[in-house]
Amino acid sequence: MSEETRTLQQLLSIAQQAAAAGAAVLAERDQAAPAGLSLNSQDHGIQTKSSISDFVTDFDRRAEEAVREVITTHRPRDVISGEEYGTTEVSDPSGYRWSIDPLDGTTNFVRGIVYYGTSVGLQAPDGEWVIGVVDAPALGRTWWAVAGQGAFAARAGADPVPLHGPTGELSAGLLATGFGYEPQRRAQQLASAAAMNEHFGNLRRLGAAALDICMVADGTLDAYAEYGIQEHDWAAAAVIAEEAGVTVRRPASADGEEHPDWCVAGNIGIDYAQLAPTPTGL
Repeated sequence: MSEETRTLQQLLSIAQQAAAAGAAVLAERDQAAPAGLSLNSQDHGIQTKSSISDFVTDFDRRAEEAVREVITTHRPRDVISGEEYGTTEVSDPSGYRWSIDPLDGTTNFVRGIVYYGTSVGLQAPDGEWVIGVVDAPALGRTWWAVAGQGAFAARAGADPVPLHGPTGELSAGLLATGFGYEPQRRAQQLASAAAMNEHFGNLRRLGAAALDICMVADGTLDAYAEYGIQEHDWAAAAVIAEEAGVTVRRPASADGEEHPDWCVAGNIGIDYAQLAPTPTGL
């Protein structure tokens, strides 16, 4: 094993521990409210951010703290960018930067829908995204990948399975997408979704971008496209999809609010130029 491979494997182990720590916090959800029932806003610090439908909870905050603690313990010189606490700078930085989403799918989480998880991605000093781990505790599934070393998934207690993307064996393909909180943006997304969906058997809107992309990587879904998501939504999952052999278009900017752009995984059936708004750089 080369020194580079050994280093990446060590970093993967840290990413897996960090994602598991965040997911362990999320797994406490059903102690607060039975599965299928919404959380009580007063007891769980539920607040809104960009709109009345954009939630943040005490679980988001505690999960991010748990993820950050694992990373900082092992890698005190690495920069961490997170959804809830922003980017923390360090003295004498290593050049590595972690992008974390402690709770991808907060609305699902609040309402008792099982599609949510913790996402941990790592960017190397040269700018390449090299590691991704997504842990979905309510599904009992974890996906992970290291650049150049393949992508894998496992159910709780089961052996890892290598991922190879959609097989195309099912004629009625499934497209996954998501919609923004602002009405005008949502209208544009709906029009683009309709254009793409003409080339698929049906469409799914699961409400957690990282899980959508991972499910393209494992062949559950055939493609995914969404406009305006943030870096922490796609950072980990994009590595997993690419290592599974899926073509990925990352947004041009990490800031999906100030500089929204399309994130695409797989063959969406139409040219990118047909998406609206037009993807950055076309």
